[in-house]
Amino acid sequence: MTELHILFYIFSIAAIVAGVMVVVAKNSVHSVLFLVFAFFAMAGVWILLNAEFLALILVLVYVGAVMTLFLFVVMMLNLDLEPRKEGFVRLLPFAALILFIVIGLTVMVVGPERFGLTQVPVPAPHLANYSNTADLGSVIYTNYAYPFEVAGMLLLTAIVAAICLTHRPPKNRKVQDVAKQVAVKRDDYVQLVNIPSEKKTT
Repeated sequence: MTELHILFYIFSIAAIVAGVMVVVAKNSVHSVLFLVFAFFAMAGVWILLNAEFLALILVLVYVGAVMTLFLFVVMMLNLDLEPRKEGFVRLLPFAALILFIVIGLTVMVVGPERFGLTQVPVPAPHLANYSNTADLGSVIYTNYAYPFEVAGMLLLTAIVAAICLTHRPPKNRKVQDVAKQVAVKRDDYVQLVNIPSEKKTT
């Protein structure tokens, strides 16, 4: 076992523990912080796999922007967690059964023969002028161009659907009507009145 294997197991165990703590943590802020820790651990795994670009994107975009936004939203919301905790013990056997089924299906479909250093060897060292970003871009936009575009369309459809489902029209609020503003005429609102001037008395 080399140093890379030790680092891989450390990052993997840290990611698994952080993922479990995201679900079981009682405080929402703690869940977000554990999710940030899981992202850092997965970034370490990706660096070991020579995927530096993905690791940096995970840290900069998700940890630096998305998770910070989540943390601000969770801290500003006054969440009532007591009703959500009700029935947790009652539904625990059902959740354990679902977890067992998912793990069993994963082992049956993937199989243990697809794991190990023989199937996933240690990445070979690259040359000094190797660019991980260029290699990733060439693979995504050539071999996986259509799946990449389909995934983008699915995400766009999900965003539009979420906005349409959660959008509520304004109530008891004045709405600007551009057509009426453009059709306004001066004679409808302005009236010129001829007032005779008063004569000065001496």
